[in-house]
Amino acid sequence: MTSLAQQQCEPCSGDARPMTRSECESQLKTLPEWRIVDHDGIMKLSRSFTFRDFANALAFTQRVGELAEQAGHHPVITTEYGKTTVTWWSHAIDGLHQNDFILAARTDEVAE
Repeated sequence: MTSLAQQQCEPCSGDARPMTRSECESQLKTLPEWRIVDHDGIMKLSRSFTFRDFANALAFTQRVGELAEQAGHHPVITTEYGKTTVTWWSHAIDGLHQNDFILAARTDEVAE
């Protein structure tokens, strides 16, 4: 079976259906460090990564930015001293799509 990070993202248009909470929680089992957050009624996928200093947090932020550009799908990234928080969701559908879980798995890979 192909790992989540190796799966292909599908184009997501505004008529795509956001995943249900049950579907999201099932997918979350493959991403144990991530959590679902609700912001203004929109489910989002979020994780904080810790680093020994700002330079390492910034380098990770750059790698996630490159990943996002390649996918054409952009998260919110907050970088602080020793910490970066990444939040994925599909803006077009105001919720979570399989693509968000794929990109969260790829984010974990660039953190290694």
